[in-house]
Amino acid sequence: MLILQRKKGESLSINHNITLTVMETGADWVKLAVDAPKEIPILRTELKEAAAENKKAAEAAPKELLEKLKLGTGQFSP
Repeated sequence: MLILQRKKGESLSINHNITLTVMETGADWVKLAVDAPKEIPILRTELKEAAAENKKAAEAAPKELLEKLKLGTGQFSP
């Protein structure tokens, strides 16, 4: 892990096509601007973790239930 110190308004570049800029800082927070190509997904860590948990739960669900949900029949019992 690389740890850098930046001041408000300063930036850093990643791989020539991603730029992070410090917009504001507070006592225990920082606001960053991310400039990256549209094809590069940018997610907050908690959303990435939630997506992984949802995927795991979906994989554990009975296939029949998932098919009914997918078809939108609404006629299923847990």
